[in-house]
Amino acid sequence: MKTAEDFQNGQILLIDKPLKWSSFQAVNKLKYALINKLGLPKKIKIGHAGTLDPLATGLLLICTGKFTKRITELQGQAKEYTGTFFIGATTPSYDLETEVDETFETTHINESLILETVKQFMGEIDQKPPIFSAIKKNGIRLYEHARAGETVEIATRKTSIHEFEITRIELPEIDFRVVCSKGTYIRSLAFDFGLAMKSGAHLTVLRRTKIGNYDVTNAINAELFEETISPTL
Repeated sequence: MKTAEDFQNGQILLIDKPLKWSSFQAVNKLKYALINKLGLPKKIKIGHAGTLDPLATGLLLICTGKFTKRITELQGQAKEYTGTFFIGATTPSYDLETEVDETFETTHINESLILETVKQFMGEIDQKPPIFSAIKKNGIRLYEHARAGETVEIATRKTSIHEFEITRIELPEIDFRVVCSKGTYIRSLAFDFGLAMKSGAHLTVLRRTKIGNYDVTNAINAELFEETISPTL
């Protein structure tokens, strides 16, 4: 078990974030476990290396102590995700945070079209972040504009898709595995994928499985973290 000194010297914690938890909640859960069980100071440095949406599960890298200086480096590493696109309907948030706002024809969609469409998203692509995201526009987060019903012009940004594999086709659902660069929105990928097939799509399941060489199979569930630490110095 790791001790107070270990966490102050610096640790990279592999956490499996539960569904519906925000990344902020996960960090706070760990922080208060360290404070309450190990007696670490309330000002202990702790932060995550890449946000996961509340509706996503999977790998969250949380750095403590001196290792918080590595957060920027870790954020820049490639990430792997698995999940599910729902074909034939869109939502304003591009996922299940909001209700379906439009439905589309899907009778023309088959395995051949799906696999051909994948090729359009390989390599460097232009991607527009979802309006329901934490990116700031004029000092205000985009999701605040969205919830206020405001229309905001969102600029596209360059991102890279290194690997994009379809792992199951059972329409209206498509399962996938994606390896991508920092800053890629899988929700936007779902929306754009549906559009490219002359239909619509939104994300219904998302799990982050890898960040660089770190793998979720080695991660600890955030709810069980406290059991892995010892009050002994």
